[in-house]
Amino acid sequence: MRRRARARRAALPAVVAGSGPLPALVLGVVLVLVWWAVTATGTVTRIVLPPPADVVATLVELAATGDLLPAVAATFSAAGLGAVLGGAVGLPLAWVLVHGRWFAAALEPYVAASQAVPAIALAPLLVLWIGYGLPSIAVLCALLVFFPIVIATTLGLRTLDPEVVAAARVDGASGWRLLRHIEGPLALPAVLSGLRNGVTLAVTGAVVGEFVMGGEGLGLLLVAQRDRSDTAGLFATLLVLCALATAAYALVRLLERRWENS
Repeated sequence: MRRRARARRAALPAVVAGSGPLPALVLGVVLVLVWWAVTATGTVTRIVLPPPADVVATLVELAATGDLLPAVAATFSAAGLGAVLGGAVGLPLAWVLVHGRWFAAALEPYVAASQAVPAIALAPLLVLWIGYGLPSIAVLCALLVFFPIVIATTLGLRTLDPEVVAAARVDGASGWRLLRHIEGPLALPAVLSGLRNGVTLAVTGAVVGEFVMGGEGLGLLLVAQRDRSDTAGLFATLLVLCALATAAYALVRLLERRWENS
């Protein structure tokens, strides 16, 4: 299975495989230039769309005053803790859904139905049940991470080559040994794919939680900037949030590439 995945990657055109981050950087530069042109010509007022220079200046000011790093640390802590909790529940549940037909028939409808409830609607309930602050925010993040990890891991386990699994069982592998040596390594790409999506949702959940459940992170900073009608500050904080989500996504992608090359 791993050889087939590598063969598919090798079949990509060289221009795509070797392009790296250049297309994204070029698109980013183009978007910033368009942004600058729109604000420089006065097409849009500063209160609606501040110039890029104002956003950068505000970002530097936030870093210099010491308001930015503690907020980033608080949001990252809540998102990271939520991702760990979501994975700790989602991974074993996915294994149970794959290996237990009765459990799958009983639980899958409820797992799917849980995604119909918006995260913002769960926040007041979590406040009543857990209270304000980090614990309730982390639980909200875990609920957002839980679903993509369960779905990706379930698909990864169900699409394993049955001949490989059968051969391992003939050799005496079962239970923990089968999971450790066969199922886990072969399903790992799917698990990491779900985790990539989950960590970005965890950052979103942390900010939403800070809107409703308190906290000291970037969500609280956004609320303060909104109340001051500080559009440049809002844009600066949103850029930091984008960078935080991108960094978390890139970290998981790095782990995935290291596994692919091993």
